[in-house]
Amino acid sequence: MITVSQGGAVEALRDSADEDWSAAVGHRFVTELFAGTVPDDVMATYLVQDYQFFEDFLAMLGACVAHADRIEAKLRFARQLGFLEADEDSYFIRAFAEVGVTEDDYADPVLLAPTEGFREVMRTAVASASYPDLLVVLVIAEWLYLDWGELEREMPTRDVHVGWIDLHRGEDFSAWVQFLVDELERVFPRGDDAESVTTRKRLTALWGRAVGLERAFFDEAYRAQRS
Repeated sequence: MITVSQGGAVEALRDSADEDWSAAVGHRFVTELFAGTVPDDVMATYLVQDYQFFEDFLAMLGACVAHADRIEAKLRFARQLGFLEADEDSYFIRAFAEVGVTEDDYADPVLLAPTEGFREVMRTAVASASYPDLLVVLVIAEWLYLDWGELEREMPTRDVHVGWIDLHRGEDFSAWVQFLVDELERVFPRGDDAESVTTRKRLTALWGRAVGLERAFFDEAYRAQRS
């Protein structure tokens, strides 16, 4: 369970997009993932599209190493880069084999609209060289997944399902998300000057766009099978 400051910036951001956030956490995909009933073609589409974020996510962490304002934070982001190589990438390779996805399928696929949209959000955050912008996108990408990953439900049996859930739950992942949330709370602009007000509005809009894209990403994994 992530702790946020009552009346703080992160709580306000979370509440500002509650409809899309709750819809994503309670999505059909999440329900079927825990039940082990996600059709393999849907799981394949979802994972192939999600894998396209990997390089951009690495770039975001690298940008946080560059632009975080404290050495402790820079080191924390650097450690997370090592985790992605060791654990997350190895999951994808196992999962692709389990659902029949070849390297040709995941190396350069046609991107679905939510995938293109979220990659644009990530790349814009990197190009901004703004630590708060980077944190907004990272908090959404990680906290929303922790929210559904920690649902108290019976676990499935297949590795392709269990592995994806396990990547998004547990003490280590929860501590990582808490760190991101605390950092965003710390650096979020609070001044009454024009620049702070403008920045707050931009970050809130960015939050809403990114959460909406996360919800659409779940939807699109099913819609793509009908096209």
